[in-house]
Amino acid sequence: MNDWTIIGRSLAARLFSTATAAALVAVAVGLLLVLLMMRDSARKAFERGTGNMHLLVAVDASPLNALLNNVFYAGVPRAPMTEDAVERLKKTPMPAARGMPLGAALEWAIPVQIGDSYKGRPVLATEPEFFTKFQPVEGEPWRLRRGRFFEEDWEVVVGALAAREAGLKVGDEIVLTHGSGDSRAGGGAAAAHVHDEFAYTVVGILEPSGSPHDRALFTNLRSSWMIHAFDRLEREAGGHDHHHDHDHGDFPVCMEDVKPEDRLVTALYLRVAGRPGSGGSALLPTVFDFLRRNPGLVQGQGGDPRATATSFVVAQPSQEITRLMGIVGNIDVIIIGIAACVLVSSAVAIMLAMYNSMDQRRRQIAILRVLGCSRPRVFGLVVTEAVVVGLIGAASGVVVALAGSFLVVEALKNFTGLVIRPEMPWDLAAVVAACAVILSAVAGLAPAALAYRVPVAKNLSPLG
Repeated sequence: MNDWTIIGRSLAARLFSTATAAALVAVAVGLLLVLLMMRDSARKAFERGTGNMHLLVAVDASPLNALLNNVFYAGVPRAPMTEDAVERLKKTPMPAARGMPLGAALEWAIPVQIGDSYKGRPVLATEPEFFTKFQPVEGEPWRLRRGRFFEEDWEVVVGALAAREAGLKVGDEIVLTHGSGDSRAGGGAAAAHVHDEFAYTVVGILEPSGSPHDRALFTNLRSSWMIHAFDRLEREAGGHDHHHDHDHGDFPVCMEDVKPEDRLVTALYLRVAGRPGSGGSALLPTVFDFLRRNPGLVQGQGGDPRATATSFVVAQPSQEITRLMGIVGNIDVIIIGIAACVLVSSAVAIMLAMYNSMDQRRRQIAILRVLGCSRPRVFGLVVTEAVVVGLIGAASGVVVALAGSFLVVEALKNFTGLVIRPEMPWDLAAVVAACAVILSAVAGLAPAALAYRVPVAKNLSPLG
């Protein structure tokens, strides 16, 4: 009988304690690897979404909230702004720039509106320039898998992930929900209602960008304004429901029905003018400081019931991402510390399980000694058992990490809108696995020392 057979039978005889110790190692290794996978992937994911935007202006609780809600679709923005207020903002002179109007300092300003949804997926209403000027990832413009970008009202372009999950294709007709519902028709929340009077036609499917925009749908801002006008007209008419008075394609409102208070946007994507080919701009600090110091320039947001705030916030995406990563980084340190403690605890569990089993194994060890097994060999067998448990746990931990990362990715996508593509850092995985095995070997030293000192004659006495 060779050493590996002896080790295998010994582990099988203590299957429950072996499996428990290996499971503890697997959980600790898996947790550490998930954190290492997510740490770098999360920052890259946040950078893939803000793209070539320099600043974001919105009415929200904080700059970070504004960024998360209007770019990463984490929630509904706090309040909208009217188009008139946005135009006034762009015409406001900046004293630090010798009275230059804000709009003259911008390469582009793209309004967006978030608030509608389709089967729980966010819908972003914007202008055609969104696809020609804004890039979801710096240096990577939008690309179509099939179809085209929207050109007319009531047309919708679908992100790659949204199209795959919802089974949408070019030519499909869909209806949107006012609010973030999740029913088959695109709704479900108590405050949400389906706009079944307005059928949108899918005209394009986007290529994956690796950004949160992959899970969104995009439509013309004019269409959204007409829906706001329709809702307003219904309220003015005393809440009468005309949802079934019109067939799809027979729209009950047009742009002539849209009033200034219907022309709502939830944010402005801004890029400050700079030298061609340059990612930055000398005017960026001036524009940012001007907007930060004048938060009351968009007062009068219109008739939207959420429009109670009278000031905006301005977010510089790179700064907000750094701030967010700083917060998350502090949490990472704590969780990594907890995972390390679990790893050490698993090593202690291995030691206790093997140490406590020595009383039942004294006769087995004595028989091995009689059969010619030396004390050093017995010592090595026990340490090797501990190493095998560590190896099983480490290998299982890699599987746990891969499964755990999938669950974390899905949770982040559903609750924050963040699309992460985790990659296993195999070099770090090897280091973590090696640490687990070394700790297991160290844990096996105490029971191995006990086995080394087992007296042969005393433990070969007849049983009973």
